[in-house]
Amino acid sequence: MAGVTDTVFRRFIRNLGGCGLIMTEFTSADGVLRAKDQKAKRYLHFYEDEHPISAQLFGSDPRVMADAAHIVADLGFDLVDLNLGCPAKKVVKCNGGSGLLRDLPRIGGIFEAVRKAVTIPFTVKFRAGWNDEEIVCVELAKIAEDCGLCAVALHARTREQGYSGSARWEWIAAVKDAVKIPVIGNGDIRVPEDACAMVEATGCDAVMIGRTAPANPWIFRQIEQYCAALKSPPSPENGEGWGTLVERRDAAVNPYDEPSESDRYQMIRTYFQMLIEEELPDATGKMKQFASWFTHGVPGGAALRKAIYDSKTAPNILERVEEFFEARLAGIEAITNA
Repeated sequence: MAGVTDTVFRRFIRNLGGCGLIMTEFTSADGVLRAKDQKAKRYLHFYEDEHPISAQLFGSDPRVMADAAHIVADLGFDLVDLNLGCPAKKVVKCNGGSGLLRDLPRIGGIFEAVRKAVTIPFTVKFRAGWNDEEIVCVELAKIAEDCGLCAVALHARTREQGYSGSARWEWIAAVKDAVKIPVIGNGDIRVPEDACAMVEATGCDAVMIGRTAPANPWIFRQIEQYCAALKSPPSPENGEGWGTLVERRDAAVNPYDEPSESDRYQMIRTYFQMLIEEELPDATGKMKQFASWFTHGVPGGAALRKAIYDSKTAPNILERVEEFFEARLAGIEAITNA
């Protein structure tokens, strides 16, 4: 989630509710150790209302990883996480991210070095393997458990897949069967029903969501609402029997909030205002980046996106958003009152 999960987006998600743990953009361990690396410093900047928060690092040198993890712990992070999932070529060619999946002994060395360096919880996120012929997720999870890691998160695709094709949830189930530490499932959770289906199919202890979050920032709260509804007892007053819990699922009832157009407007305006207030150097670029996600499915959204892309400053973009939605909401109100 490089370029997405900065401090503004994390606090934005936290305020919408439902997210139990947030994580930084994945950050170079080498960059953390370089005193003048401003990008790493920006990636690791967080506010008190972001707790609990995990710092995600990538790198291939056990000593460097250990030193960076120690710095992260001193900064006040609640957890440190090792990224073994990123498939980007520029990261992989440096043996970072999923590039390490072909070198389990080195991964074991990193696990041991980091575990000795910090007392805060230490976790790892990884892919199933380099390709379908080199699936290492179960073996890697066992190494993590043996080295004292607190949890593992599996993105159930290979490095070769990138983000294409379907996530193989059976790999998550295999990891869950192999270790006693908590297992977090990741991959193809697009709606609340997917989260519950993953837990039911794999037995995983939690789910991790990445790419769906920018497109639907409410996903975490919706999952919380959906799970609560499925677990709630039936209401005899409403004629519900004990079969209702199954009926709710089978009938594809969505007992969670679907954002209205007004909700979407408030969401976009809030996030854009937060970007401006944070005075990020790339606030304008961030707004244009998120415009395609945030306006997906909005009637007339193409015109708004064009207006945003043509704008030169962050305040100007916010003005275009306000003009667009105020006009739309006024039109909806006029039709409603007609």
